[in-house]
Amino acid sequence: MANIKVDGKEIEIPDHYTLLQACEEAGAEVPRFCFHERLSIAGNCRMCLVEVKGGPPKPAASCAMNVRDLRPGPEGQLPEVFTNTPMVKKAREGVMEFLLINHPLDCPICDQGGECDLQDQAMAFGMDSSRFAENKRAVEDKYIGPLVKTIMNRCIHCTRCVRFTTEVAGISELGLIGRGEDAEITTYLEHAMSSELQGNVIDLCPVGALTSRPYAFQARPWELGKTESIDVMDACGSAIRVDTRGREVMRIMPRINEAINEEWISDKTRFVWDGLRTQRLDRPYVRVDGRLRPATWPEAFATIAAAVGKTSADRIGAIAGDLATVEEMYALKTLMTSLGSTNIDCRQDAAAIDPSKGRASYLFNPTIEGIEDADAILIIGANPRYEASVLNARIRKRWRMGDLPIGVIGENVDLRYAYEHLGTGPETLKELADGSIKFLSKLKRAKRPMIIVGQGALARKDGAAVLAHAARLADTVKATAGGWNGFAVLHTAASRVGGLDLGFVPRKGGLDAAAMLTDLDVLFLLGADELPFDRKTAGFTVYIGSHGDNGAHHADVILPGATYTEKSGTYVNTEGRVQMANRAGFAPGEAKEDWAILRALSDALGARLPFDSLPQLRAALYADHPHFAEIDEIAAADAGVIATLGAKPGRIGKSPFASPVKDFYLTNPIARASAVMAECSALAKNAAPIAAE
Repeated sequence: MANIKVDGKEIEIPDHYTLLQACEEAGAEVPRFCFHERLSIAGNCRMCLVEVKGGPPKPAASCAMNVRDLRPGPEGQLPEVFTNTPMVKKAREGVMEFLLINHPLDCPICDQGGECDLQDQAMAFGMDSSRFAENKRAVEDKYIGPLVKTIMNRCIHCTRCVRFTTEVAGISELGLIGRGEDAEITTYLEHAMSSELQGNVIDLCPVGALTSRPYAFQARPWELGKTESIDVMDACGSAIRVDTRGREVMRIMPRINEAINEEWISDKTRFVWDGLRTQRLDRPYVRVDGRLRPATWPEAFATIAAAVGKTSADRIGAIAGDLATVEEMYALKTLMTSLGSTNIDCRQDAAAIDPSKGRASYLFNPTIEGIEDADAILIIGANPRYEASVLNARIRKRWRMGDLPIGVIGENVDLRYAYEHLGTGPETLKELADGSIKFLSKLKRAKRPMIIVGQGALARKDGAAVLAHAARLADTVKATAGGWNGFAVLHTAASRVGGLDLGFVPRKGGLDAAAMLTDLDVLFLLGADELPFDRKTAGFTVYIGSHGDNGAHHADVILPGATYTEKSGTYVNTEGRVQMANRAGFAPGEAKEDWAILRALSDALGARLPFDSLPQLRAALYADHPHFAEIDEIAAADAGVIATLGAKPGRIGKSPFASPVKDFYLTNPIARASAVMAECSALAKNAAPIAAE
């Protein structure tokens, strides 16, 4: 720690702080464009100038000077920094004047207007006039893909976008070419950006040079309603802000959450919003003579009641989809219990995960933030770059800190960091556990090893055996010792952990999802669209969901539901953190919240659910499962079950592991309804590697 004075105020701060951070700690406002807490220091905008007492007779860039670089006075006085002297004021006005020399005067038509750093700081720290009369320079706009729009005349060369793509996203797609007045930011060969995190440069850009192409000219920030919520495009539960105008979602932005996504979100999370308004189900449908026809709610309920009345309880089942909230799964489970059915499942992909084996057997136990504490990582059957992009960025962050051996058993793909490819299938995992592969010694030497098991290793016939072998390896390398639990299951479905916590799996004598799809007379699908419907031979099918996707195409009755932005609901992310998504708008037409549909349906089936409102439902839920009431908390899981799980590993197969995410942009009904995601998917499929010349 070090003591310094900022504008006459004495403070104690860590000596590794920059002067800019020290000034902010003292409550002084320091303008900046190039500095960002999560990126390396560039020191090239010079807006953060301060005066250092005893230093050179000129302003110093506070972002590039450390507290430990300061020197005390001749008699041992504390080092002093000033942020509001005439020298500093004049210097900042000069810098701002230079920045605005070539900046176009297009604030009225700029999408960044109203939330532009340059606009704000020009008002606070700039001059009221310019002495520059020459022509402004012009820079040609670049096409860098369907997501980010460029107006490069506005660029002030802060290089935040360059540093983000290189350091955080892990691919050098942007750079600065040319010198002086000819300098410009470009993608070098002018190809579209390919990173699945590229949209974050929009938030980082302090001017309007990089803006959202789908959002361009759609709305102004001050006319939008802002709702804090949770992302469901993967199982990480990134913190987001949903901006709406009227009933429509206009854009999705990240919120800071140090425990999960820091301040990044994936492109699918950010740009999927146009899929929320297309291909929507806005009224009930009933299949008549092989064709789906619009119907009223009473007609739809009567049709379902007639089908249920013709069969027995053991011939009725329900499958929950990947975007379902805990509340609606709880309502559906209660309804199935009332009907006398034990056929329920939330594992569309038939993943070999069983909550009876203990909660630690299916959680990302070390937590996402805990990745930064790991000193060796083994990834089994997962491609975290596509399955959980912000989690993969956290792994890269830890890898950049140094001294992190990473091993991968599965597909040999580009994860944006260096790793040792050990093999492709479960036999490699067995050999590693037996000591035949040298990487085992790196795991054993590590004090906090982490073993990440993906759904590509679990959603297969030998998935239970693979999970047991991974647990045995974790026990061998002491990944669950000394207060550290490094056994991590990486989920891809936002609803999966919540469903497992609820026990939304077949009870004694019940059928799993695969069997239900072929054997039942009446099947309820709660937003379940990722099933192998080509094998479907089940009889009467009821689909409760928001989009006309796979499930709706195979349904006999469709009941229109709400998306994650149109209802308040609980989700549990891959690490077991309970999170609340808030309603930002209302569902279109006659569509209703899913739990309300199930409540109304229960009356028609003669199995009335014991709640009439969402608070009543949650009261019943919390009584049965108290940990769901602890929002943003992770209920403790017993690490001892890992050793038990690995005690008797079964027989494994020989087929290689394959990630369940074949197309990052089209993983759920909302994404498949999005024109932007379709364009990104087509671009990714057609992208060919560029040969070096």
